[in-house]
Amino acid sequence: QVQLVESGGGLVQPGGSLTLSCREASGTSTVRATAWFRQVPGQEREALSCINSSDDGTFIADSVKGRFTMSRDSAKGTVYLQMTNLKAEDTAVYYCAADSRPVVYSCSMRVGIYDYWGQGTQVTVSS
Repeated sequence: QVQLVESGGGLVQPGGSLTLSCREASGTSTVRATAWFRQVPGQEREALSCINSSDDGTFIADSVKGRFTMSRDSAKGTVYLQMTNLKAEDTAVYYCAADSRPVVYSCSMRVGIYDYWGQGTQVTVSS
């Protein structure tokens, strides 16, 4: 019954930067395989990036490679999505998700794998 909380969304101009964060609502610092997704109304949820439980295995979608970077601060129990050179097509609701399994060697971009989710945070890229 772990709930995640995303923050950092908002309005940003094209070409700008924004950093999203995600942590457990309880404040518990637990290292889990974690992923970021985004969704535009009427479209399928799109996988963006994931990291395994030991922070040595990652994946990033081609659509955001070179612009988005996922990272984790284990001490703070927080994962981040650093976004740069934002474009209008990046406008979406962004979600973080975590795997309930304690050890995951290779992270997955399949939505069905993840048990814990946040409520989403809106990112709008507009002049």
